[in-house]
Amino acid sequence: MDSIVGSTIIPSLRYRNAPAAIEWLCRAFGFEKHAVYADGDTVHHAQLTYGPGMIMLGSVDDSSEWGQRIVQPDEIGGRETQACSVVVSDADEHYAQARAAGAEIVVEIADQDYGGRAYTCRDLEGRLWWFGTYNPWNL
Repeated sequence: MDSIVGSTIIPSLRYRNAPAAIEWLCRAFGFEKHAVYADGDTVHHAQLTYGPGMIMLGSVDDSSEWGQRIVQPDEIGGRETQACSVVVSDADEHYAQARAAGAEIVVEIADQDYGGRAYTCRDLEGRLWWFGTYNPWNL
């Protein structure tokens, strides 16, 4: 494990319009493109970074073994079985940026009982995201 640099757990997401999702995630949430492998409107694999963290994403592909096991939030009533949590340095600034880009705020920004300040929103395809200043590595 000593030779690993960066995240050791990397969420992987699928989007119906992955090219638009990549642009939106960068604009709304501050992600940066690390790598994008695409043919036209099909994203085979993309890596977006936020500080030392990373997410991977691609286009919805129901023909692959992996894709057959993933559903989109709108297929299950807007619910999720997991969500991404991202530690940010300034939750209020991040909240304003996400809201301005059209993120649907589902839990308003507030100070948390466990420490830090956070909010929860949905992205352009309904996935849930938590952004906050609480950093569990600082325990």
